[in-house]
Amino acid sequence: MEPEVTIAQGRLRGRTDGNVTAFLGIPYAAAPVGPARFALPAPAAKWDGVRDATSFGPTAPQAPLPPPMDVIIGNPHIDGDDYLNLCVWTPDTGAAGLPVMVWIHGGGYHLGSNAMPGANGTAFARDGIVLVSINYRLGVHGFAVLPDVPANRGIRDQLAALRWVQENIAAFGGDPANVTVFGESAGAMATSTLLSLKASDGLFHRVIAQSGHGHLVGTYEDTHRMLAELSGRLGSPATAASLAKVDDTEITAALDAILQDLAADPDPARWGRSITTWTLPFPPVVDDLITDRPVDTVAAGGGQRVPLMIGTNTDEWRLFVVPSGIAASLTRETLDATAAQNGWDPAIVDHYATNRPEARPGDLLAAILTDSYFRAPAVRLAADVHSATGLPTYVYEFGFGPDTVGAAHGREIGYVFDNLPPTAPEQARPVADAMHKAWISFATNGNPGWQPYESTSRPIMLFDAPDSTLIHNPRADELALWNSAL
Repeated sequence: MEPEVTIAQGRLRGRTDGNVTAFLGIPYAAAPVGPARFALPAPAAKWDGVRDATSFGPTAPQAPLPPPMDVIIGNPHIDGDDYLNLCVWTPDTGAAGLPVMVWIHGGGYHLGSNAMPGANGTAFARDGIVLVSINYRLGVHGFAVLPDVPANRGIRDQLAALRWVQENIAAFGGDPANVTVFGESAGAMATSTLLSLKASDGLFHRVIAQSGHGHLVGTYEDTHRMLAELSGRLGSPATAASLAKVDDTEITAALDAILQDLAADPDPARWGRSITTWTLPFPPVVDDLITDRPVDTVAAGGGQRVPLMIGTNTDEWRLFVVPSGIAASLTRETLDATAAQNGWDPAIVDHYATNRPEARPGDLLAAILTDSYFRAPAVRLAADVHSATGLPTYVYEFGFGPDTVGAAHGREIGYVFDNLPPTAPEQARPVADAMHKAWISFATNGNPGWQPYESTSRPIMLFDAPDSTLIHNPRADELALWNSAL
């Protein structure tokens, strides 16, 4: 007989595999359909009897990933209205006081789900963690600024999920007083945002940000440009009342078409600097919930006073330029034009080229974009959290990349979750062991196993083969080039 638990909404039946039990597709909020599509998240309805929780629930409306990302990343599509759901993996429903980790998926705030295969929580539960993975509203549904509903609905969904965890996680053996929230890419931007919010007080006790940071908020002017594009393509006014009458597939298809145009012509004069800089169509914006850039709130001493672990991958941007063939076709002239379009000092390209005499233009572009988009903002947030709170802050870098894509964006997820693909090389195993162990240690006691970050020696744990090593202030000269832009 499969195990059952009782939560505030009713009784759930999970499924057990070995020593781990999974409860999947649990609604943490009411289905956002009809007039509720763009409303604040409402409490999930109660049910009678025992609800089956043995398969993943619906995923949020979104366009499919384009090739080759659909194969590289994988993003299942599951139809249904109850897509504000979460999954729980636990080692023991009869336990008490187990550490809890809550995963927020990435995808540019317009893609992704808790059913993505790399973030299966089985290995965390196997090793004593209650792992929770959430969905939230994406794209237009979650982040478009509409005049007749609150903004930042996707972030408000995340807060609702965290409140659900506080109320219900003890039923799965978890400790609501020991919750670590972690995420990758947009999920890491979300964790950094949650770190800065008054509304998140008491909902978590540690934060891990993987390849994301707190430097992004969109402007209303740029968001309105995107809404004008969307409205024109849909033939519908850009209001919640009007968009609620438009089919989800039409909305996501229109947004996907806009993103294709943005990729083909990333002109800030057309789309707005906050959109083209981060290539996100609808980022969070400043409102009554998010009162400033998260990094600025934290630097001023606001937000939650909790320990932080943050890091990036050595070759983040190679995911976007190597499989697509952009890196191989890029010339120095095109690289210089890209630098000018982004407003970079021409000396930046020369500096990276001098440091990498064998690198091709595509390799230089990937290194520059990795640092400007990911590494420099992450280190800045680490320094601000440490200096503003005095709390321990830890920085890591994932450097294992045995092929031409390298240690690219998102590649660390399988190592963190100990979900290596069967094709992973033998030397990948100690890297996964080290990362998975560090994440568990940080979630359990706040210490991943290396020296906290401080601004003098700047210790950073490099996860790479054959051995993970503590390094100090790597590539400092290149990092310093971005200080004025942060």
